[in-house]
Amino acid sequence: MRLTKILPALALSLFCTVAAADDFGDPVAGEAVFKKCKSCHMVGEGAKHRIGPHLNGIFGRQAGTHENFRYSKALARAGTGGLEWHADTLDAFLEKPRALASGTRMSFSGLRKPEDRLNLIAYLRAFSDDPANIPEADPTATPTDHDLDPAILSLKGDPEYGEYLSSECTTCHQADGADDGIPSIVLWPEEDFVVAMHAYKNKKRAHPVMQMMAGRLNAEEIAALAAYFAALEQ
Repeated sequence: MRLTKILPALALSLFCTVAAADDFGDPVAGEAVFKKCKSCHMVGEGAKHRIGPHLNGIFGRQAGTHENFRYSKALARAGTGGLEWHADTLDAFLEKPRALASGTRMSFSGLRKPEDRLNLIAYLRAFSDDPANIPEADPTATPTDHDLDPAILSLKGDPEYGEYLSSECTTCHQADGADDGIPSIVLWPEEDFVVAMHAYKNKKRAHPVMQMMAGRLNAEEIAALAAYFAALEQ
């Protein structure tokens, strides 16, 4: 089923500005690139494992851990060693799979063109959980992907006050930067943090818990939390 038919609203929300599309690729173009993968992989509704595993929900997944698929020992070891699939690691793997996991059974030589990799990653992102949200399926906001008052972005947060406020955040997001099903927010750039929190606060990003948490905070408190987590040592 074509992305242009099943995910038009998602594509629009992910790539609502030219800058965002340039940074994250074009999912419609990525669907065309995916034709090179279709002989081994499936994606979308009803996807099943073939020669390779299906690629639904790949963002944030530990490498080599899809249920009911037999991975090469090399890829399983890479996953045990901490390899997770995010935009950067997918880009490296797609460029030259055997350079990232030398013993992988994947015979594909790789995508040499950076724009092809970006477009394919944008396409695959659409089949992960909550791809339009921040940070459920990797950050998708850029400084241009918002309409926040510049005065809000210019606020200088107090990291000590942010630490005082952080206890509710660290109930779910681990302060050591670990990602056990809950995305890490440690060392997240301050502006991205502020943009994300105000998107939840203004209900432009769908996540009931985050909307509730952000709704309790004013602009100064969000800036303080952004300053604290941006500099938090792991």
